[in-house]
Amino acid sequence: MKKADFTKELLRWNKKENTRSMPWKGEKDPYRIWLSEIILQQTRVEQGWAYYERFIAAFPDVRSLAAAPENKVFKLWEGLGYYNRCRNLIETARRISGEYGGVFPAAYEDIRALKGIGPYTAAAIASFAFGLPHAVVDGNVERVLSRYFGISTPVDTAAGKAFYASLAAALLDRTAPGIYNQAIMDFGALVCKPQQPLCQACVQRKDCQAYLGQMVSSLPVKKKSLDRKTRWFYYYIVNTQAGVFIRQRQTRDIWQHLYEFPLVENTQPLDPAQIRDAFPGRPLFAPNNIRIREVSPPCKQQLTHQTIQGQFIHVELKGPVANWEGYQLVPRHQLGQYPFPRLITSYLSSQAPLLP
Repeated sequence: MKKADFTKELLRWNKKENTRSMPWKGEKDPYRIWLSEIILQQTRVEQGWAYYERFIAAFPDVRSLAAAPENKVFKLWEGLGYYNRCRNLIETARRISGEYGGVFPAAYEDIRALKGIGPYTAAAIASFAFGLPHAVVDGNVERVLSRYFGISTPVDTAAGKAFYASLAAALLDRTAPGIYNQAIMDFGALVCKPQQPLCQACVQRKDCQAYLGQMVSSLPVKKKSLDRKTRWFYYYIVNTQAGVFIRQRQTRDIWQHLYEFPLVENTQPLDPAQIRDAFPGRPLFAPNNIRIREVSPPCKQQLTHQTIQGQFIHVELKGPVANWEGYQLVPRHQLGQYPFPRLITSYLSSQAPLLP
């Protein structure tokens, strides 16, 4: 088993058998490569594809993205989750437009220094756009290398990350780094899959240590298990003749800069009486002007490190509407113009009267 044999077989498979098609594959424009990589972080290709095409249609170059209103960008991103990626996207576009005159930097170190770009994304841009010899290391690559070489070093430790980065660099075809990087990622996605890998059809199986040692299902090794917490979000949809109250989340937490209805968060579920009494606008409005019209069934959104359990409480207000600090009163037909978390948009989509 030689490293050169692995690279040779991989490139041969890529040339003869790799049929994976994606709109950004083979792209040389660093802006489009960067955009696709940011969208695909923590996102399946099937989901990210449509978002990529919509972003390119709305913002064909980095200058147009940099000049766009933030709400427009967030609205286009709506549903992708991990909204910090969107904030970094905007900040980096503005930096490239201002500091680099709208021209994407071509040196790996300069690319790596941009907000939201880690070693993997920097290597992808550097190799695909500029032909620089930097190896990409993502989950697909770690899985392929762990199985082929029979490596039990956990991939989610500092030692593991350093080891896989060094091995990936040693295997890289330095004459065609972009082709090699795309090939190994495609190989992990199509052949050496996390579940039900196509070992019988794999061109590497004669030297694959996991296959020969019947260890495919146990590699790669991960040391850490996710410790997920549960949060209960109670959204109060406050209906008035003029519309409903919303606000923009400003705290450094999930969904920062997205919009939401008045919210009460709790560490445990609330019973119906507690939900009624917890209405955050109660001190502002006369008690006889407040009526709880409906409480939705529980709904859920699963994030990487936490589970959000949500309910929506429809509140009717009668009489004068108080000035609610931090909130804006929005006509119902304009709600679709604001970016909301998927938990809220999923609920709104089932509530036709609230939508434009």
